[in-house]
Amino acid sequence: MTDTSIPATDGSGSFNAYVAEPQGTPRAAIVVIQEIFGVNPGIAKKCDGWAAQGYLAIAPDLFWRIQPGVVLDPDVEPEFQQALKLMDQFDQNKGIEDIEAAIKTARARIGGGKVGVVGYCLGGRLAFMAAARTDSDASVGYYGVSIDNLLGEKNAIAKPVLLHVAGADHFVTPDIQAKMHEGLDDHPKVTIFDYPGEDHGFAAEMGKRRSEAAAQLADKRTAEFFAQHLG
Repeated sequence: MTDTSIPATDGSGSFNAYVAEPQGTPRAAIVVIQEIFGVNPGIAKKCDGWAAQGYLAIAPDLFWRIQPGVVLDPDVEPEFQQALKLMDQFDQNKGIEDIEAAIKTARARIGGGKVGVVGYCLGGRLAFMAAARTDSDASVGYYGVSIDNLLGEKNAIAKPVLLHVAGADHFVTPDIQAKMHEGLDDHPKVTIFDYPGEDHGFAAEMGKRRSEAAAQLADKRTAEFFAQHLG
């Protein structure tokens, strides 16, 4: 488990990424997209879990343009508030450029094989954007925020997408969930799974937000999705 440096595509510098490598030859690669709390221990654990399943996993530090190396705990209120401020300052279009650079780096490290993306919260939204704007081979979003505002990009999605929606998500209200279903249920590349009664962050690796049964079900579905589409 190491860090690597990835050059930004706009020439503005470079950013760090947490890297977890599998034993032996990687079956494929997965870019893990952070929540608003940075590449914290929970995101690192996600990467380690994918490496244990045979994937090269890379989690880029997407807040590097604002505050490099930020690591926050969602269960600590001042840190949660700091994360919200960082999200307000975050340029999502630049974030997608950085995710694209991470995909390119991951693909090079596995000799040109398939690369998927998986994101959580803000990262869930960015995973949907990556499906429309990058050459990711498969994309998964957990409780992505404001995806209803991105439905105009759905026709650009050419590779498989899986979305996990928390039914009681206080950031993604029922009306937004209904718009997501209305806009995406008939899309041949998009699958949506609903988790009734679950709140935002239910699949976090650690902390108060985790809901064990729902997290295990969503992660099982994600693993099967990547096994099917990445190998």
